[in-house]
Amino acid sequence: MDVELLAQRLQAAEGRPALAEIERQAAVALVLRDGADGLELLLLRRAERDGDRWSGQIALPGGHADAGDPDLAATARREAREEVGLDLERDARLIGRLGAVQAKARGMLLPMRITPFVFAAEHPLLPHPGPEAVEVFWFPLARASRGELAWTYRYRRESEERVLPAWRFEERVVWGLTYEIVSTFARVALG
Repeated sequence: MDVELLAQRLQAAEGRPALAEIERQAAVALVLRDGADGLELLLLRRAERDGDRWSGQIALPGGHADAGDPDLAATARREAREEVGLDLERDARLIGRLGAVQAKARGMLLPMRITPFVFAAEHPLLPHPGPEAVEVFWFPLARASRGELAWTYRYRRESEERVLPAWRFEERVVWGLTYEIVSTFARVALG
């Protein structure tokens, strides 16, 4: 992984900051490492919980900004510590961010902006699931960007069905907002 080149690409593609008029802010961490098949990204499977819009889905470590977070990058670091047990301040380098995206769940736009922050592992990382996750794994981003993991996900809600782009890796399906954020990053980072 050429971290300097990746940082330059992120800076060139960086979108506008999260919009102030939307009260709720969140951040996610795209944690990268070099793997056997190229660039890999840390993902998790969320625990199934009542009231969680993204219950059971594959996701990036992240969540809502807390009043004690000095900025959204700190939110991404805190959430990575809580959800996957990583100290990104110590073990990874913040190399950039993507523009904020509007949160979506169940086909509906939510009044919240999510800012993705990109971190490159500087040491071997040993993630483990926290209380909000049931598993963590390294996703082969390079393979996905080459089209090897292309899939479609059929989203059903009441009488409506949508066919959405997705990736299938082993028995896991990456779709929805996670797919949107990761595919945007892949276009910027991998061309």
